[in-house]
Amino acid sequence: MALDDPAPRRRYSPEKRRALILDAAADLVGREGVSGLNAERIARHAGISKSLIYNYFPNITLLLQHLLERELRRLRRRQLEAAEQADSFEGLVRAVTHVYLEYIDERGLIIERLQSEPSVAAVHDPTEYGRAAAVDYLAGIVMRQFDMAEDVARAATDISLGLPATAGAYLLHHGMDRGQLEDITVTMILGSFAAIKAADTARRPLARP
Repeated sequence: MALDDPAPRRRYSPEKRRALILDAAADLVGREGVSGLNAERIARHAGISKSLIYNYFPNITLLLQHLLERELRRLRRRQLEAAEQADSFEGLVRAVTHVYLEYIDERGLIIERLQSEPSVAAVHDPTEYGRAAAVDYLAGIVMRQFDMAEDVARAATDISLGLPATAGAYLLHHGMDRGQLEDITVTMILGSFAAIKAADTARRPLARP
């Protein structure tokens, strides 16, 4: 079926219809991005009328905001479940990275593309473990693990959270083996913390005996 060919029409509950609309939008965003998206294309892809979309979402921006919320909830839930199984800092980094790359492999750059649109990204992260909370949590671990100053640990943590996203884009564009890319990403994150610790220690004045 071509991307814009209508799907067969069926009767669904309101909840299922709403999910169907979001699924159609997610598929289009994952393949092509946000710029060319409109209600007519989503309706055709979902196999429903354009007017029905507006019964659930008054405008496309609101639809995409709800889609971003849904995708963030899905990703954060999976990452949290994986993180709770980790028994070391390296295990935590690997678990979260593994889930993220797996999500990208399955869903594409939906979240990144939605977050690149200012009107869509304005939505508050609906999850308990959004980026700010993740930085707070992980920076505390980094401080203890590497005996690192708080401001340095927070900066290093915040910046390191961008590496899995970069790895995800590389995965999609270059088709590298996901396991190998996961190893590279985890090694870079852990290695960067160790290198930052060493550099930070070298800058500190020597303690007087």
